[in-house]
Amino acid sequence: MNCEVCQLKELVVEQIEIREVLRCVLHTIVFHRALGLVRPKDVDCELFEITYVQCGDADLTKKIEEKIDQFISWVDKHPNKKCQISLSFYEVKNKQPTWFGNKTERLCWEQWYINLHVLSPKALVRSHHSKASANPKENSDESSSHRASLESSLREVLFQIIKFVNDKKDHIPPIPNNEIISFPYEIIVPSSSDSSFGWHTDVLKRMLQTGHPTMLS
Repeated sequence: MNCEVCQLKELVVEQIEIREVLRCVLHTIVFHRALGLVRPKDVDCELFEITYVQCGDADLTKKIEEKIDQFISWVDKHPNKKCQISLSFYEVKNKQPTWFGNKTERLCWEQWYINLHVLSPKALVRSHHSKASANPKENSDESSSHRASLESSLREVLFQIIKFVNDKKDHIPPIPNNEIISFPYEIIVPSSSDSSFGWHTDVLKRMLQTGHPTMLS
């Protein structure tokens, strides 16, 4: 099966910005790949002048929030890291029956990689304190400049998502049902045992295709 992969532009974020950024990116991807009957819900970002669309499904929103919580917990223990979060869509097919019964296999048809560089809070505090005595306005301008730069980069990522979903359609399998999310999906974030998170695309693809046990549907 042809598995399309999209590596999104890296976003440089402060810890306070993680939740808003990941909500925006994850919901945008899932909305464009929902393929079922959705009730679009416009959401205004709290930190940025950006509006994105959610599917309007409570279970989906809960699962995304849980994954964001897991990621933020990991960041608390591993600050100032370049991190990667993956979102994969796949279909489940029955293998040929054997003496041991029927088995299924997961065939991944699309993978998204969200790349973040989370700035260390300690480094930011040191930087702010070093400049505060000399010029408080400079310190405020630096923070505003970072937020404006992140907002611009986030817009680029959203356009990158839209371009990808418009350009890449031939690999999508036949839609199996009319549920909001027609295909099983999986969001993978760093685990507590990871000191860093930068899985190579082909490694994760191979892991999914051979049947990673954790599945969100």
